Amino acid sequence: MNIGKTIKELRREKKMSQTELAKLLYTSQDTISLWECGKSLPDVQSIIKMTKIFNVSSDYILGLE
Repeated sequence: MNIGKTIKELRREKKMSQTELAKLLYTSQDTISLWECGKSLPDVQSIIKMTKIFNVSSDYILGLE
């Protein structure tokens, strides 16, 4: 599984829109879309924030688990 698919899956499990996630990460909905489509990757700060939002490890988000 790639990072974008993992982010999309975690976001949907929380019943969260791309816009809602973007607000929590202080970024745009377009950025979330790019991550989920695999056209861009989140920076380290965003990955750390997502570990707290989704209550998973960074390894899980990165597909290392």
